[in-house]
Amino acid sequence: MTWTIAPEPYDCPAAATLWRAYYTEVSDRWYLLHEGRRTDPDELERAIAAGTGSELAPPTGRLLIGRYGDKPGGSAGVRLLDPQTAELTRVFVYEHLRGRGGAPLLVAAAEEAARTLGARRIVLDTRGDLVEARALYARLGYTETGPHNDARYAEHWFRKELMPRRAVT
Repeated sequence: MTWTIAPEPYDCPAAATLWRAYYTEVSDRWYLLHEGRRTDPDELERAIAAGTGSELAPPTGRLLIGRYGDKPGGSAGVRLLDPQTAELTRVFVYEHLRGRGGAPLLVAAAEEAARTLGARRIVLDTRGDLVEARALYARLGYTETGPHNDARYAEHWFRKELMPRRAVT
């Protein structure tokens, strides 16, 4: 099987399912690490409802869904923070599909979407306990920087300059 990646509406069924899986995983990891418990179900529902993903809608954002075979397997989103800076967000691949090349393809597609939006650089934040994510970003050429936001759970910030598209001759 292979990965295919395409933009989809932020409120499509695949996006909703992936967002729920993503948020459940990162929330449970945080609570297990810091409080020895999983996320309270009511809190989880409130947080999922609050994060609609509407910032990933055109004309200033894109949500990309990766399908492994014909089934949704991962996502990545970009949104413009300013005319030249895009933020990478919601990078996620289902656990059973990790190690099959989906995450680098999703990030590359998100970088191309950011270029299409006019961005010259892409930034992101992540948590310290998400060591796999930090390793992925470093492997893909992202440089750890100082903070570019004050997001509650942000502990590490990354940046990558986006090379312009080469003209086809």
